[in-house]
Amino acid sequence: MFVKTLVPAIAILMATSAATLAQSPTRMNQHNAWGAYSYDSSNGKVCYVLSVPTSSEPASVDHGDNFFLISQRPGQNVSYEPQAMMGYPLREASKVNVTVDGRAFTLFTRGNSAWVENAAEEPALVSAMRAGSSMTVSATSGRGTSTSYSYSLSGVTAALDEIENCD
Repeated sequence: MFVKTLVPAIAILMATSAATLAQSPTRMNQHNAWGAYSYDSSNGKVCYVLSVPTSSEPASVDHGDNFFLISQRPGQNVSYEPQAMMGYPLREASKVNVTVDGRAFTLFTRGNSAWVENAAEEPALVSAMRAGSSMTVSATSGRGTSTSYSYSLSGVTAALDEIENCD
């Protein structure tokens, strides 16, 4: 399942990047549930880790391809930026809730993506993910459907360590 959803994930990531790519993303390594990737853009190298949900609720709806990623873009002074990407448009002005082993974080939405509402909390979310074992992402679709995704955090630390020196 991971490989099947990987190609759309890379395409979505490239489409949401403002930078023009000089090459396609390269998979650096797979660390359990998390893969490490990189590509060159006109603004410098971009590295990211990405995972797909282990489960999706409600089971009765088509969720599309959903991902959670953390990117490093040194040429744009972006370090470890978490982002949820959904396979559907999110409800306008809604919030996405991320819970890591009981610790809650709020993300703002735009289109089919969400980012940490308070950028100062990005390191706390990444730290919680490194120390945690499971993560839940809850969102509301543009149609008003409440959705929930479970992610394994197995391998996230190794994947993040791999992109630490993205340059």
